[in-house]
Amino acid sequence: MSTTQNDKAADAKASGSKTWNTKYGPRRVRQDPPTLEEAIFAARGLTDDVEAQVEIAAGLMEVAPDEVRAALKKTPAPRRGSATLAFTNRSGAERAVVVERKTPRRVLPGRTVTSRSFS
Repeated sequence: MSTTQNDKAADAKASGSKTWNTKYGPRRVRQDPPTLEEAIFAARGLTDDVEAQVEIAAGLMEVAPDEVRAALKKTPAPRRGSATLAFTNRSGAERAVVVERKTPRRVLPGRTVTSRSFS
């Protein structure tokens, strides 16, 4: 490697970006550290226990649990989906079936509902 390539590599390491050599030339990829909100989102996906979420997010971000607890209270609780997981046993094989609730279609005000015939 020449000195200019060494300088470029050192600059890339210092700035947190990496350079990829592709067939179209070098491409720089920027890597941003995760935010506290992203760590809380990941912790909520792993467990429903609030204290465990605080510990997980604090461990991921290496911050104090009090700071995570304050940020956790600020973020709204995730909406629970209406999907339900049901297990069925059919001919000796268990299968998981996802049952979802679909909302009915809404009629807009001022519009008439007409029946269509497809014959």
